Amino acid sequence: MEAEGLDWLLVPLHQLVSWGAAAAMVFGGVVPYIPQYRDIRRTQNADGFSTYVCLVLLVANILRILFWFGRRFESPLLWQSAIMILTMLLMLKLCTEVRVANELNARRRCFAAADSKDEEVKVAPRRSFLDFDPHHFWQWSSFADYVQCVVAFTGVAGYITYLSIDSTLFVETLGFLAVLTEAMLGVPQLYRNHRHQSTEGMSIKMVLMWTSGDAFKTAYFLLKGAPLQFSVCGLLQVLVDLPILGQAYAFARHPQKPVPHTVPPASTKAL
Repeated sequence: MEAEGLDWLLVPLHQLVSWGAAAAMVFGGVVPYIPQYRDIRRTQNADGFSTYVCLVLLVANILRILFWFGRRFESPLLWQSAIMILTMLLMLKLCTEVRVANELNARRRCFAAADSKDEEVKVAPRRSFLDFDPHHFWQWSSFADYVQCVVAFTGVAGYITYLSIDSTLFVETLGFLAVLTEAMLGVPQLYRNHRHQSTEGMSIKMVLMWTSGDAFKTAYFLLKGAPLQFSVCGLLQVLVDLPILGQAYAFARHPQKPVPHTVPPASTKAL
């Protein structure tokens, strides 16, 4: 009787914990980007955040959804990918708007300081996805260009997957590509911090949430018996998150001296 009473209590509790873990998997991945999004909106400066993080996550989650068609995995992981794609598009939209506005304001200040006689304010040439210029890849002037790129990549990858869906080798390779790409999530931010020798503009809360979320995600994959690719991805992400936290600590202790800003001469018109 006592065992039956415990079962009556433990079964719903186990179900509740399972639902909570699934909800954490679906929405937990986007939570780290909330403080970064708010910081960018508040400061109107997106320089501290690498938009290549968005590129990595968009590619990884599109490939993960395609992998699902060849090898079904848990629904929360599928929903997580869909929500992450929408979140990264929102981040790109904000970063693009802020960057373009700041570029225009910088040129206005430059012409004003140079006492230019031209009444018309010249803006930077528009960079478009359809220009197919590798030098400006993922640095376009309009959010619509990023959407075009994502749609084009999804269409090509989807078509190749449709043709090769019956190949076990292709499906497993697709899964490894998806998780390997996601595992490299922090690398653009790591490189950006190293190049500038600074973490200014990067949300420390975001990186802390990355690390804790990736640790939870890895444990979830192991406990739920997810495909091996997912567990490898989670472990690699934790190993990338830790150096970024180390950069934040090191650069906070030994900050870079600010470089004095000089106003370009009046003859410098093309910036």
